[in-house]
Amino acid sequence: MTDTKKHGFATRAIHDGQKPDELTGAVNVPIYLTSTYQQEEIGKNKGHEYARLTNPTRDALEESLCSLEGGTSAHVFGSGMAAITALCTMMKSGDHVVCSDNVYGGTGRLFDKVLTHYGLTFTYVDTSVAENVAGAIRPETKLVHIETPTNPMMSITDIAAVAAISHARGVELSVDNTFMSPYFQQPIALGADIVMHSTTKFLNGHSDGLGGVLVCTTPEQAERFRFVQKCTGGILSPFESYLLLRGVKTLAVRMKQHDVNGQVVAAFLKEHDAVKRVFYPGLKEHPQHELAKRQQSGFGSMLSMELGSLENANTFAKSLKLCLLAESLGGVETLICHPASMTHAAVGAEGRARLGITDGLMRVSVGIEDVEDLMADLGQALDRI
Repeated sequence: MTDTKKHGFATRAIHDGQKPDELTGAVNVPIYLTSTYQQEEIGKNKGHEYARLTNPTRDALEESLCSLEGGTSAHVFGSGMAAITALCTMMKSGDHVVCSDNVYGGTGRLFDKVLTHYGLTFTYVDTSVAENVAGAIRPETKLVHIETPTNPMMSITDIAAVAAISHARGVELSVDNTFMSPYFQQPIALGADIVMHSTTKFLNGHSDGLGGVLVCTTPEQAERFRFVQKCTGGILSPFESYLLLRGVKTLAVRMKQHDVNGQVVAAFLKEHDAVKRVFYPGLKEHPQHELAKRQQSGFGSMLSMELGSLENANTFAKSLKLCLLAESLGGVETLICHPASMTHAAVGAEGRARLGITDGLMRVSVGIEDVEDLMADLGQALDRI
């Protein structure tokens, strides 16, 4: 485990796991494009046997992400969904999971359409009310899984409170920290047992590679996830590991600008006549603004806005000139998504209605462009509604 208290966050993001190459002195971790490794003799190698098990580029990335989240080990996978799948291999038939009701649509789809066939059961509750978690835990519950802020309604869950409730019942807590990144939120320090990310998003930051990670706090978790990497093979490639190492180096400076732009854009949208409501924890009127201030060191750049109808949403989307209509988030460019037809289409109309995901809702991942340009583009598109 890296000593996470030795240096500040930005220093660790640049240096932990990213030591100069011992052979050449190269300041960047080399991309080890190999499927196997020469062994010196039978039973003797230089620490690597086969690339599905270990790869030096991937090892460096795992050390880096472990340091940033303050865990004891990190395990990277080919996508965020592969990481969630690996997380659920901790359980067996008959086990039960309590989950935030407003999670990413792909998470619910995996749980309900795939994992239920293997005997796992899931209960979805509004985890922004900690007592809901307590009421949903059963004797067979093995895991509580939360997103905070939620996707796309930006609801906040009190991590420390839910951790206390879970641990009192002998249940582990996993937190999807994708929206905040470890720069703005440290779930392990608040009591979480496992932290999950879609590294595709803010950790990578450049919209050019898929990935996922689980950051652990116990040797048992580490042993399990290493075994899953070995057995299932859903590991991250050396090249994408390199892209992620590169992205992480600028995480601190990117997140600072994301936060600045996010707050300016949220305030701008709130005042526009075409916007019915803005969902952003950085606004004082957000019902969990004070919790967000306590739990996070910034508000970030993720927000959603209600435009009133599908027609309005589509007019807005088609009128954008600089911002991009696209799934995903966390890139340096501003990405705007229509959750009802994109990220949460699999939830179904009834499920979306229950969560408040209307046909007029648009999710915005505010990038790090000049914020004046972003407001001009958003404003001209909104003016056409």
